[in-house]
Amino acid sequence: MASQRPRRVTLPGAAELFFRPTSAPPAAAPEPAPAAPEPVARPESGEPSGRGRGPAPKPRAAPQPSGRQRHDEKITVYISAAELLALEQARLTLRAEHGLSADRGRIVREAVAVLLSDFEEHGEASMLVQRLGDN
Repeated sequence: MASQRPRRVTLPGAAELFFRPTSAPPAAAPEPAPAAPEPVARPESGEPSGRGRGPAPKPRAAPQPSGRQRHDEKITVYISAAELLALEQARLTLRAEHGLSADRGRIVREAVAVLLSDFEEHGEASMLVQRLGDN
């Protein structure tokens, strides 16, 4: 055999592997701009607080669940072992029986959106008010 030179493979450097562009890649479809909340009418100075007087302010619509996207805000929620087990069982049931793949964070965001929507729609009779009133 004639002298064969070993074949060298060119690998990317650290800059290519870990570089994140400062601008976000273009979205497939532009998201609609969020509607500005309507200003709440305040009583003029000198008048007592207007609770129960005049037309009730129009309730704002609950935010839609954000689904699968990058989130900039974060909260930490502590739950019991039984609640975590129930959440994980719900995730596995969604996958096995309904063919829906969702992580625990997405399930929690959907649950929060449903609860806030119910609160906005039913107010005092909402499930949130009833459950918090029981504690």
